[in-house]
Amino acid sequence: MSRDHGFEIRPRGESTRPPRRRRVVLADSKRRTRQVARTIMELEEQTSVGEFLVRHLMKVQLRSALLLAGFALLVLLGLPALFYVLPSLGDTVWFGMHVSWLVLGVLPYPFLVLVGYLCVRVAERHERDFIHMVEQ
Repeated sequence: MSRDHGFEIRPRGESTRPPRRRRVVLADSKRRTRQVARTIMELEEQTSVGEFLVRHLMKVQLRSALLLAGFALLVLLGLPALFYVLPSLGDTVWFGMHVSWLVLGVLPYPFLVLVGYLCVRVAERHERDFIHMVEQ
């Protein structure tokens, strides 16, 4: 056989059909697909298994949110207690203002933004873990 400008010249009797394709299966994806479909169906139909999975996700998210809220409350309530225990710290002046006003009036806002950011990140991580568990 010779090729000329991309065209193939074949002798008369030879078939022009391309070779048969073969299917190569690397993994049994049907079994996994059925499991994922069954779990999604249980979630959509709100069966007892799906209800348990969603309830578990909600408990995990609530637990992490309460832990972060408790941490924030502990820190915010600890600041006035710190100035009560160390009154000399409240008399210190920085940038023309008492440290107590700076710490109690300015620092809580960036701290609360950070706690809110962490709360969202943790909730998204729990949701990703939940989706990963459902897809397995």
